[in-house]
Amino acid sequence: MTQVVTVAEGGRDLSFSFQDMNRYHGGRSPAGVATAFTVLQRAFSVLSPGTPPSRRSVVIRTAFRGPGARDGFEAVTRAVTDGRFAIDRTLLRSDLGRLREDFVFAVGIEASTVTVTLRDGFVTEEFIDAARTQNRTADQEARLDVLKAQLAERLLTAPVSQLYDVT
Repeated sequence: MTQVVTVAEGGRDLSFSFQDMNRYHGGRSPAGVATAFTVLQRAFSVLSPGTPPSRRSVVIRTAFRGPGARDGFEAVTRAVTDGRFAIDRTLLRSDLGRLREDFVFAVGIEASTVTVTLRDGFVTEEFIDAARTQNRTADQEARLDVLKAQLAERLLTAPVSQLYDVT
């Protein structure tokens, strides 16, 4: 069965697969889309267990700057359009090290908020180095595309309870 993340809007449930979110994004940053997908799954399991949250009640702040995550969050929650999404660099956690410091997400539903932080072992140094390289060559860009796909695969195949710490 395909995994989905579900929200409620207009009296009905709307379910989104990773493929739905990635298609909305355009496919260039599957790792970011996979991050959004799994962050929402994990946050919703804590904030709204067993009941899809209202689509327009979800508020997201993150240190993560990637367009795939932004578009993934937007597809499911419309948080970007409605001004409920913000890149907040004060959430950066340098104590987690350079591989994870940006993977911090504050997700709120109504009056409750959790912070979802990626655990160690999923992001590689090669990925971070490639993603942060300015003015990449065609070969570097092609390699980054492979690394993005590999990270997306790691995120999508691990149980979300093992991917993230929630506080």
